[in-house]
Amino acid sequence: MIYAYALLSTILVSLVSFVGLVSLSLKEGFIRHYIFLFVSLAAGALLGDAFIHLIPESFEKLASGTSVGLLIIVGFFLFFIIEKFLHWHHHGDDTEERHTHPVGNLILFSDGVHNFIDGIVIGVSFLISVPVGIATTLAVMLHEIPQEIGDFAVLLHAGYTRRRALWLNFLSALTAVLGTLVAFMLGKTGESLMVWFLPVAAGGFIYIAATDLIPELHKTKVVRDSVLQFVCLAVGVALMFALTFLE
Repeated sequence: MIYAYALLSTILVSLVSFVGLVSLSLKEGFIRHYIFLFVSLAAGALLGDAFIHLIPESFEKLASGTSVGLLIIVGFFLFFIIEKFLHWHHHGDDTEERHTHPVGNLILFSDGVHNFIDGIVIGVSFLISVPVGIATTLAVMLHEIPQEIGDFAVLLHAGYTRRRALWLNFLSALTAVLGTLVAFMLGKTGESLMVWFLPVAAGGFIYIAATDLIPELHKTKVVRDSVLQFVCLAVGVALMFALTFLE
């Protein structure tokens, strides 16, 4: 029953990726006009998640602060290399894929890694006890809502259609189920291995926010829009901070 509860919980978390369904009732022009607000929210959420959740937890679980710092840099470099590869593939592909920006694939990959970690966390939590597992699931779901909205916005910004963005975002979210299954197979060992993924994921989140999303925001010169961007950045960080009270 514990395994069933954990898998059901992970599937529910994965379904949060369909939060973008609300956009299907909105006009395409409206979404494209205000997409910069959601990109700002995504950047803030990624930075908040990295600096408020992942990095502090890494320092707490890993004895060496130097190791945490090096793993964050490894994550940053890893995502740099991945994006370089995606750009090479992007420019060498003659199909319709060339109409989408590589940051779309990068956000799907990073979200997949993050969801995989979430799946391990949920699985390990249920192995401890069902109440702990349920509490962890609720925390993860609340954490995922703003991030999935932001990810969906980035996919739209990268040139994906709304339906394709929804589908790919859901497939990326399903890595959480894989993470839970891995947690079951590894048992307590899964928790110890998970801590090494945390700083790498943090480095990836920082890379995406700092090199892909925030530079896009600088393309807007209108004062009103710039102020709204800053507000959404702050809201994204604030949402991640608010979740610390649920942990």
